[in-house]
Amino acid sequence: MRILMTGAAGKVGTLLRPRLAREGRALRLSDLRRPEGALAPGEEFAAADLTDADSTAAAMKDVDAVLHLGGQSREHPWEHIVAHNITGTQVLLEAARREGTGHVVLMGSHHAAGFHTRPADGSVLEDYAFPRPDTFYGVSKVAMEALGSLYHDRYGMNVTVVRLGTCNDGSGDTRGLATWISPDDLARLVEASLTAPGYHVVWGVSDNTRRWWSLEEAAAIGYESRDDSEAHAGPVLAAQGEPDLTDPVHDRVGGMFTIRPVGEPW
Repeated sequence: MRILMTGAAGKVGTLLRPRLAREGRALRLSDLRRPEGALAPGEEFAAADLTDADSTAAAMKDVDAVLHLGGQSREHPWEHIVAHNITGTQVLLEAARREGTGHVVLMGSHHAAGFHTRPADGSVLEDYAFPRPDTFYGVSKVAMEALGSLYHDRYGMNVTVVRLGTCNDGSGDTRGLATWISPDDLARLVEASLTAPGYHVVWGVSDNTRRWWSLEEAAAIGYESRDDSEAHAGPVLAAQGEPDLTDPVHDRVGGMFTIRPVGEPW
């Protein structure tokens, strides 16, 4: 099995590469620049610009599944977001369609639903929460979800979109205690998504004690979280105190990005 990983030189790609390595699996790493360090056994590199159909099609050759991490990962002026995140995703999906690639995992973002707030009844925010983007970046992730839906419905492509939370080795702040997904859990979610039939939008979060985003849809496709941010909450809480859940940083899905001017770089 050959998996194309776009954006492989970025933070999430770097975290996932060793975690997705399997006997008999080839990971084709793609980005504008070659990832740092030597390629591991089973890895290969194909340079590609997602806005360029020819280089993207070449990277897609003989690929069975795609993990799409590429594009602009932070807020930028509108024209940059459109070119790299919206047009780039369409170019990628079209290349996958033409190649007959069966499964595509699109790394979306919780910023697609950033203005949703904690349910007043203390329950979790539902799967497929209606898009409420908090930035131009968030808008591009809504477009990504729509493009994935289109390519599933029109062409039968199996597509899973991950509304990614905060992926690091550990949470650096109290907000992250709710939104964190461990790199190991993200790898588990990606593995489930790579074989999930149909179209799905799932929250990319670990089963944290403080979690308030649903994991029902993710569990339905086979994801089982094994990590909880509470395991490393002590030092964070000692330094920052218990969070005020009425503060927009903690009450809104998008946190601080719901109170920043749209279009400004992060």
